[in-house]
Amino acid sequence: MEKDSIIKKIKKGISFETKVRLHLAKLKYSGSKKPFFRFNNKKSRVYIFLAADYGNLGDVAITYAQHAFLKQCFPERQVIEIPISKTLQGLTMVKKLVTPNDIITTVGGGNMGDLYHQIEYFRQLVIEAFPNNKIVSFPQTIDFSIAPDGRKKLDTAKKVYGSHQHLTLIAREEKSYRFFKDNFPNNKVLLLPDIVMTLNRTIPKYKREGIIICLREDKEKKLNPAQEKQLIEYTKKRFKLHNYYDTHVGGTQLSMKKRLTALFAIWEAFKKAELVVTDRLHGMIFCHITNTPALVFLNNNHKIIQSYEWIKHNKKITLIKEYDFAAIPKAMDLAINGEESKQISLINNYKDFKDLIK
Repeated sequence: MEKDSIIKKIKKGISFETKVRLHLAKLKYSGSKKPFFRFNNKKSRVYIFLAADYGNLGDVAITYAQHAFLKQCFPERQVIEIPISKTLQGLTMVKKLVTPNDIITTVGGGNMGDLYHQIEYFRQLVIEAFPNNKIVSFPQTIDFSIAPDGRKKLDTAKKVYGSHQHLTLIAREEKSYRFFKDNFPNNKVLLLPDIVMTLNRTIPKYKREGIIICLREDKEKKLNPAQEKQLIEYTKKRFKLHNYYDTHVGGTQLSMKKRLTALFAIWEAFKKAELVVTDRLHGMIFCHITNTPALVFLNNNHKIIQSYEWIKHNKKITLIKEYDFAAIPKAMDLAINGEESKQISLINNYKDFKDLIK
């Protein structure tokens, strides 16, 4: 009993990084030689590391859009997703198969920094593993805290990123772009919208009816309980039909079929709604790519307000910067009656996309 207690204490004292390194060493010498992904040795490849195989539909959409973008840009190459749950197995296998002509990418999103340290550490492992390949980190929001641990982790990121001579970092909004430029001077830095904004999911069109409420229930929420209650009560009076949706459906290690089924279902639901009320970044983006009227409230960080700059031309999207219940009916009317945007996919709007492809 005492021996078991000692072993537990030792395991608890081992850092996440050390556990990962030990597991990688084990995989290197005892892992399967057969890839868990389809592999075409007659083609050059583009790899997508940290691909979302969990229930956050925003991240699932990012992975889907990134895959579609790469397939469109490089039809002659095989695009291979390495799910985040299989990062270590993927690293072990890809290192054996990779050629100098292969391109490595990591998924876009909002997980760069010390808030999601485990994902950030996986990203750094990918960058370290392929020193001679071109690596592209797709559009990200970055956020390192000013606490001592956050500063320490930023110093590590500077060392890892800065040491790679062929790494391109892409920011998805201005604040992250400035951070990249200030902290990673050795790397090429681009500013591009969230990759989901390159999609166009407006077809087929449906008769719109009712409202969808897509509000977050986590630490990023800015609406207080009284405001949310007031908002929902009003929408129920104004719209006969109302449904609740979230861009997070839960679950881990989901099959591609299961996660894409959930993603396509929420897009279809949005296309059938008269209005979506949301405070989720990808709730807003899903409304844009489906041309769905939206009333968007801010969350407690800069993601929504800065990402809105990319799509502010879309008159179907009404952003509420400060909650004012008296102004909500008019704001809803503006969204519902706004002219449909003719610029949905942003892939042709920005020179940096051409630079990225080049």
